[in-house]
Amino acid sequence: MKNRVTQLLQIQYPIVQGGMVWCSGWRLASAVSEAGGLGTIGAGSMYPDVLREHIKKCKLATRKPFAVNVPLLYPDIEDLMKIILEEQVPIVITSAGNPKTWTQILKEEKRTVMHVISGSAFAQKAEAAGVDALIAEGFEAGGHNGREETTTFCLIPMVRETTQMPLLAAGGIGSGKAMLAAFALGAEGVQVGTRFAACEESSAHEHFKQRVREAKEGDTDLVLKKLAPVRLLKNDFYQQVKQAEIAGANKEELEKLLGTRRAKKGIFEGDMVEGELEIGQISAMIKQKESAEAVVQDIWQEYLSVRQQICQMP
Repeated sequence: MKNRVTQLLQIQYPIVQGGMVWCSGWRLASAVSEAGGLGTIGAGSMYPDVLREHIKKCKLATRKPFAVNVPLLYPDIEDLMKIILEEQVPIVITSAGNPKTWTQILKEEKRTVMHVISGSAFAQKAEAAGVDALIAEGFEAGGHNGREETTTFCLIPMVRETTQMPLLAAGGIGSGKAMLAAFALGAEGVQVGTRFAACEESSAHEHFKQRVREAKEGDTDLVLKKLAPVRLLKNDFYQQVKQAEIAGANKEELEKLLGTRRAKKGIFEGDMVEGELEIGQISAMIKQKESAEAVVQDIWQEYLSVRQQICQMP
């Protein structure tokens, strides 16, 4: 396919892999890029020296474009950006912060910049900051989420009304049908997280991947809204958080309960009891082990098939 997203990113299919903490290392990123999508290294769970190692390994594993996702509120942001520039990463996806801070610096270094947003007002700010494309992420997404709780099917057409920039849809997208629906609403590409998080090349623990594949409808929930809203699989830790919120716990009490390294404990180390299991609602539709290449091809082929079926409808 040739559209503004594939041309901007120099990729075959308008499918971008989300930069998920503890899942998105160089193996996953390079596999997605090799399959024709855009692979993404998730810097949110990496120290600067670890990020440099993953970038170097990704460049050895693929000659195709790949991205690094950087949460702008990350404490080592300056070190991360320095490494991204030094290692000639072609595409940077920024999130969780003000795009004004780094966009112009990255653009001066001739990097392509996409920014993740959760509402139309944020889309306008990102456009004003000079980003090349927007990733509009709806309420269905895993991990940290927008406070507005706007679903993807509402968010995409509302953002499209406010901007003519290249637009990718994210949140609850894990199939070709969903991609086609997102395109009908105004998107030109999709970002897929949860399905890639459970695939073979993901750096997540196998216990986490299996738990994702076992998830049923309603097994995720958005919690910790007094801190930073995050969608989690329901486990013992989730139940502790939920009970604390019902009891009226304040921000400080929730921070104490959350502690540190919860996401690493759950996603990377495989603690399904006390770990923070960040994943999207689409997890209920993931049932089998598959490679990153199989995910890309399945999404693309289903997109083509369903599009043809719709075109033939009376």
